[in-house]
Amino acid sequence: MLLFYIRHGDPIYDPDKLTPLGEEQAKAVAKRLALFGVDEIYSSTSNRAMQTAQPTCELLGLPLKTLDFMNENYLNDLKIPLENKKVKEDWVWSHPTYSQILTSKEIREMGDEWYRHPAFEPFHFDKVLHPIHRQADEFIASHGYEHDPEKGLYKVINYNYEKRVALFAHECIGKIFMSHLLDLPFPQYATHFEMHTSAMTVIRFDDGTNSTNSDKPNEYARARVLTLSNDSHLYHEGISMSHRFTHIREEY
Repeated sequence: MLLFYIRHGDPIYDPDKLTPLGEEQAKAVAKRLALFGVDEIYSSTSNRAMQTAQPTCELLGLPLKTLDFMNENYLNDLKIPLENKKVKEDWVWSHPTYSQILTSKEIREMGDEWYRHPAFEPFHFDKVLHPIHRQADEFIASHGYEHDPEKGLYKVINYNYEKRVALFAHECIGKIFMSHLLDLPFPQYATHFEMHTSAMTVIRFDDGTNSTNSDKPNEYARARVLTLSNDSHLYHEGISMSHRFTHIREEY
């Protein structure tokens, strides 16, 4: 199976919708996905994610299925107060103090138990992360791949090599979703990997065979990253590729 994870287009957060730029980005994503098609289209229940998915649904004639657990609005507990009069809080991985703790050797050595560090224990981040992990596993299992965190692999319960699934959501929930999907510690993934607006990450659930050389899959598959936060569809359509927050044009 191929999983296409797309962050929503350039947003207005209040009210929750896309900017005109975001609408153009959504159309560019749709053209890209339409080249080879997808079988199912999912979105978080936020307006900005659903609006980003809509052009793809219209172009491919597919219904939009929503996943409420992927809505970023439920993740305010991952924000930490700031001593800034203009900006009152920030995500834990962007916070000037806590982001440095997340990248520390001490946190790396704690692995999946990083949230038990004295600096983070009062926030009870596990109560935010674990339900998302469970529902993410249920979502992937519904498409034929059962997560085995001990092995860092997925048991093939329904061989879907050709299946193509698109999921439109957010950056914050994307960091949680992707780090768990790939069995990578959240602190390292969250602090070192960005996800631009409308950018696409593609994951292949790969059991080592393919549809042309085997009628029987292997027992387990790996989640393999084929492209990460890729926005070449914007380049193709002549749309600005400037990062929303740094305002730096990405020239690569």
